[in-house]
Amino acid sequence: MKKRFIIAIVGMAGAGKTEAASFFEKKGFSVLRFGAVVDEGIKEEGLPWTPDNNIYYREKIRQELGMAAVAIKMLPKIEDVLIKNEKIILDGLYSWEEYIYLMQKIPNLILLCIYANPRIRYERLAARKERKFNTTQARERDIDEIEKANKGGPIAISDYLIKNETTREYLYAELEKFYKEYNFNDTD
Repeated sequence: MKKRFIIAIVGMAGAGKTEAASFFEKKGFSVLRFGAVVDEGIKEEGLPWTPDNNIYYREKIRQELGMAAVAIKMLPKIEDVLIKNEKIILDGLYSWEEYIYLMQKIPNLILLCIYANPRIRYERLAARKERKFNTTQARERDIDEIEKANKGGPIAISDYLIKNETTREYLYAELEKFYKEYNFNDTD
């Protein structure tokens, strides 16, 4: 039986999770972005993407499905992708409850934390072309994600941590070390 490699990338907004996901996509992993569930929900409701609508929709689905809501909505997508590819990146797992839910379904889930200090993350978030946040919005989002989304747990118990505060090349070199350490080429 082939090995399945499912990596959930965790970290605060602007740390570099999506850039890390790009690295793995180039290595043949399928990438599923947790935030896409929220983006799709906002769009289905006919709303524009704004930081406030992002928070509104996250809170709405969590009221309906509980704190594991995004993972619950992601699981069918994960299962569909597993039919074609045994290597998956989950970009942006958030809550402790999402982690617990997925661990029950995917026992070998690997948590990779991408870390950057708030000052650097806030600069990155302000410079984004899409899903922009100013410093005040970014700080409010951090607090909201820690206090209401239980985001700290998966970060705290991650299997591997990469500090991403300099260049893309440095991040990719650190991701390459992680890739080799976990032997992700071994699919037998």
